[in-house]
Amino acid sequence: MKEIILKALKARYEGDIAAAKANVEVYLSQAVGIGEHADIISAVDSQVCLIVEAQEKLLFIEESLKG
Repeated sequence: MKEIILKALKARYEGDIAAAKANVEVYLSQAVGIGEHADIISAVDSQVCLIVEAQEKLLFIEESLKG
């Protein structure tokens, strides 16, 4: 059961990382994606924070699966 839960969390964090990276790509490459975000720096920063947080969680999960 433990392994199933940890694998599910790993998948969630990988998905969170992919979604945030996609958002950053849109913000950086397509002006249309900026629309409601007048402060593009803050918008990108918030996505970077999501990526870092998910990466830290993912690292923890991966370490848990080893041991």
